[in-house]
Amino acid sequence: MTAVRKIAEAAEQRVDDVRQEYAPEGEHPIGSYAVLLSVYGAMVAALGFVVAKRRKLPERFDGRDFVLVGVATQKLSRLVSKDSVGAAIRAPFTRFEAATGEAEVHEEVRGSGLRHAIGELLTCPFCLSVWIATIFSFGLVLAPRATRFAASVLAAVTLSDSLQFTYSRLQSAEHKG
Repeated sequence: MTAVRKIAEAAEQRVDDVRQEYAPEGEHPIGSYAVLLSVYGAMVAALGFVVAKRRKLPERFDGRDFVLVGVATQKLSRLVSKDSVGAAIRAPFTRFEAATGEAEVHEEVRGSGLRHAIGELLTCPFCLSVWIATIFSFGLVLAPRATRFAASVLAAVTLSDSLQFTYSRLQSAEHKG
């Protein structure tokens, strides 16, 4: 057995031991989470490299961009993780459980290993928001006009949704009163 193979097997055993100690009763694919974290880290490193070659990072975010990116991140993470139409993206990793609200669904993650970890990421708006905010933030540095445009569309949809819900509540209150 080669030294590299011994090291790989020892590392695999250690990851398995950590997973077992962390969650002896459940499916928590620690190694697959590590893969996703590595992908995220590689994405940040690649974007950072591109920024370093092309531009300088801004000293700070403009307050308007901060709010715009925050609202757009919330909307896009919700669309990807909960929207009925977005089920086409999540379907290989989830199982439909029930409709939960206006054009939203609840899905259970399925599979094991990397499939399960991706399913957890795709069904969690809080988890996705980190990835999306990172992309929007680098977008503001690399392509600010296009990023602001895309973020503005999502922010407008968020405002529209809020107005739709307010209108529905007012109508319900009027019919009850």
